[in-house]
Amino acid sequence: MTSTVPNAVEHADEQQPPITMFGPDFPYAYDDFLAHPAGLGQIPATGHGTEVAVIGGGLSGIVAAYELMKMGLKPVVYEADEIGGRLRTVGFEGCDPELTAEMGAMRFPPSSTALQHYIDLVGLQTRPFPNPLAETTPSTVVDLKGESHYAETVDDLPQVYRDVAAAWNKCLNEGADFSDMNRAMRERDVPRIREIWAKLVEKLDNQTFYGFLCDSEAFRSFRHREIFGQVGFGTGGWDTDFPNSILEILRVVYTEADDHHRGIVGGSQQLPVRLWEREPEKIVHWAYGTSLAKLHENGEPKPAVTRLHRTTGNRITVTDADGDIRTYQAAIFTAQSWMLLSKIACDDSLFPIDHWTAIERTHYMESSKLFVPVDRPFWLDKDEDTGRDVMSMTLTDRMTRGTYLLDDGPDRPAVICLSYTWCDDSLKWLPLSAHERMEVMLKSLGEIYPKVDIRKHIIGNPVTVSWENEPYFMGAFKANLPGHYRYQRRLFTHFMQDRLPADKRGIFLAGDDISWTAGWAEGAVQTALNAVWGVMHHLGGETDAANPGPGDVYDDIAPVELPED
Repeated sequence: MTSTVPNAVEHADEQQPPITMFGPDFPYAYDDFLAHPAGLGQIPATGHGTEVAVIGGGLSGIVAAYELMKMGLKPVVYEADEIGGRLRTVGFEGCDPELTAEMGAMRFPPSSTALQHYIDLVGLQTRPFPNPLAETTPSTVVDLKGESHYAETVDDLPQVYRDVAAAWNKCLNEGADFSDMNRAMRERDVPRIREIWAKLVEKLDNQTFYGFLCDSEAFRSFRHREIFGQVGFGTGGWDTDFPNSILEILRVVYTEADDHHRGIVGGSQQLPVRLWEREPEKIVHWAYGTSLAKLHENGEPKPAVTRLHRTTGNRITVTDADGDIRTYQAAIFTAQSWMLLSKIACDDSLFPIDHWTAIERTHYMESSKLFVPVDRPFWLDKDEDTGRDVMSMTLTDRMTRGTYLLDDGPDRPAVICLSYTWCDDSLKWLPLSAHERMEVMLKSLGEIYPKVDIRKHIIGNPVTVSWENEPYFMGAFKANLPGHYRYQRRLFTHFMQDRLPADKRGIFLAGDDISWTAGWAEGAVQTALNAVWGVMHHLGGETDAANPGPGDVYDDIAPVELPED
């Protein structure tokens, strides 16, 4: 297992189909759509070369732009900072440039099959990520209330952790039909997925994660709930998600999004950067050798968007930070949706009022990280008295919360993620500089590992991020609160614009916060593909009959619709 508290079901039958992020809200096979030789669709020849604004150069924006370019359209990408968005890989000043830190997305589950399509397409390699008790993680220390437990497998932990694991399994199966849903998703049994999920959405939309635990007889013990919150499953503690909708958590566990993670060798930002520069072999209208970079002046995207408004003919008019004004038949907005409320001057007429309400109600999680470069993976040294690793991947209730140890081999410089925190734990760091944060973290870790002098191994300055303080993000990722299902449905289904008045069409929302799986790159890819289908349809294009797109099959698999009254 890859978690401190194991996930709900161990699958004895290794011949089962692999799980993917296929549903539960919208069980559409994006991986099959991408792999089909017919491609994603085509635009009438009279529309070739039509400019389409793509606002935001993160993964969703670059995927959308890349696929639009292949169809013969001319994407015009706007980016306020740098290509990559929250796929942000940074180096350490004065250190080997191959030594990097992932400030945003750093671990990706195998169930992210649409994402994997693009990872493979640009020739990137992945490797196992050292989560708590993952097979690739030499050892894990769980330190709670001043007491530390060293473990190489979950069986090395005290019995109470296995009791908590059993409670989680029972809670999921009794309260959320986990085994049935997991089986249906593996078999891509759409009717069964929709049947199970429709009942759960109606039953649980108003329930918090914590309330879901409290309602379970299996978690009647506060001690068990406390331990579960602090060590969680998959990547570690989940108590910062306790106020969020339980539906958000079920999406993670159903799709095994928190299991068997892999990191991208060399850094995740390479993915959007390589797509930006890639010259597709199959391309319409444009000459062979065309890339997104070559379609943009000096190979750079246009600067930040400062205004969006509608003009005659239901066009979308974009003003950028240089004062340049351009008008488009279609646009895709992939930046975090709060930018529409703050950084960008927008006409109310851009979206229906209920969509504006959904954007305003979007709830973002805070998140911070701090990394330091070290001379070598000294944590693999053995303690002379115990024979154990001198330091381990660490989960704790101290200020650091999660500490990850990242190396490229025993004789090479390495990186420590001293702390990865969310929500209130992240806000505690906000006023502190990188060096101030490092001092607090070293003190906390020194209390867990009194024999280890981490400081003597540090070879460069720390690097840090607090996503809630980033001006073009204002938060790390969306996480719905109870009662937010209806809002998320409005945002996700926005690409189906035949249902909208004519004067509300032409601009399409995308990005992981528009998806059902916010915080996962797969959601960014899926909503990008939805928007590509939407733009294609808006401009008179269509998919091949052998490869229907998400909009073609929408009516058969549309997300559950809850009553408004």
